[in-house]
Amino acid sequence: MNWKKNYRSFYYKYAEDPEDIFLTKKETAHLIIDVQKTYLLPKNSNKENEEWDYFFNRMKNIVIPNIENLIKFSRDNKIENIFARIACLKENGIDRSLSQKKPGFNYLLLPKNSEESQIVDEIKPTDDDIIILKTTDSALTGTNLRLILSNMGIKNVICTGIFTDQCVSSTVRSLADESFNVIVVEDCCAAATENIHNNELETINMIYCNVVSLKELKEMIID
Repeated sequence: MNWKKNYRSFYYKYAEDPEDIFLTKKETAHLIIDVQKTYLLPKNSNKENEEWDYFFNRMKNIVIPNIENLIKFSRDNKIENIFARIACLKENGIDRSLSQKKPGFNYLLLPKNSEESQIVDEIKPTDDDIIILKTTDSALTGTNLRLILSNMGIKNVICTGIFTDQCVSSTVRSLADESFNVIVVEDCCAAATENIHNNELETINMIYCNVVSLKELKEMIID
């Protein structure tokens, strides 16, 4: 199996295979979404930590190493790495969107200078990397990312990060609606469970993006 067959939803079960993808370096950017320290902190109980064990292991052993690899590959090929992170401008978080103020898992109070809001050390941005601060799920909604991509002549956006079913998916859908060509690297993303991760990839694949592996992505890059 390859990216043309994988992660097909009911809607695309009998659809023709997509055409080969070729991504020109100067028109392509790599967007890393919300790989922040807060999400790797231990939970409040042993039971909860056990329930999140899949996510922690996937992040440590697959997602972060693969994103680190892709960041280096992008730099070597002069593809822009852009980082999006959830961070409010006010300490009390009054500037957050409603979705981040509601109680529950998505309640997020991450002031921009707090340690928990920073990108994890393994993929720490350089001084010249672009960092987008957001208080929304989508990295496009409510930020100047759209303008930045346009100014740089970007047509193709490679998406990696967390969570597959939340901020990654929201960003992918927004980018697709703006007519960007979107690629999601499945082994550079994670959700809380494998089932949620796979289901969301099936939902967004072939309509909002194409879902590929890191190895397949590298073979799509051309001068």
